[in-house]
Amino acid sequence: MMRNQLPTLLAVAALASVTASLLAQQPAEQKMKPEETEVWQPVPPVVTPAKDCGAAPSDAVVLFDGKSLDQWVNVSDQQPAKWDLVDGLMRVNKTGGSIETKQKFKNYQLHIEFRIPESITGSGQARGNSGVFLASTGAGDSGYELQVLDSYQNSTYVNGMAGSLYKQAIPLANAARKPGEWNVYDVVWTAPIFNEDGSVKTHAYATVLWNGVIVENHFELQGETRYIGKPFYKAYDTAPIKLQAHGDKSEPISFRNIWVRNLP
Repeated sequence: MMRNQLPTLLAVAALASVTASLLAQQPAEQKMKPEETEVWQPVPPVVTPAKDCGAAPSDAVVLFDGKSLDQWVNVSDQQPAKWDLVDGLMRVNKTGGSIETKQKFKNYQLHIEFRIPESITGSGQARGNSGVFLASTGAGDSGYELQVLDSYQNSTYVNGMAGSLYKQAIPLANAARKPGEWNVYDVVWTAPIFNEDGSVKTHAYATVLWNGVIVENHFELQGETRYIGKPFYKAYDTAPIKLQAHGDKSEPISFRNIWVRNLP
């Protein structure tokens, strides 16, 4: 009997040894109380969401609500914006040039809606072209551009279609609505940080939802938008948000319901 029991006893002893070893290796966290990992302060601020989907929450800076262009100036001379206010919409006036916000921002959440005219003509980049510059860092078209374009059954280079971070990031999907219908961008912008000597400490990042579809997922930008050549960074701290009056000859597009929330 003893001979037959010996293998069993050895197996039991081995199992007990392994179990003891595993128990000894268990992390200290399993001995903690649940409340030891509970955080009670600081309490997040209360933000009241809007009753209507897409409308501005309680802590938003409203940049355009259909009533006036008071939050915008011409990029060229910082005079009041010369775009057209028509039926509660802000319509591009190409002779007036690009416009930008009076206020400057760093990290933020942006909501903006745009509509390509139903009667749009042209093709490629000459079809409803505009842009949302997430940080306008100087005159002309300097800054970081999120492309606005008619990309509904309109062929062009894919790093220049709507939803692209122009010439840097191809959108993950084409979520374009037909001309005449409203498109919505929701953007999270993380500004670059610069060292005292102007060199880059951390790059800029952008997340973009286009009509509820994520098309840029925390994309790391390599610098400012460049029409020709490679992107590069220029040091800045805060900057306006700019809307582009593109030089193409197609019918002007319209914007509405623009608001921004400052982020840490």
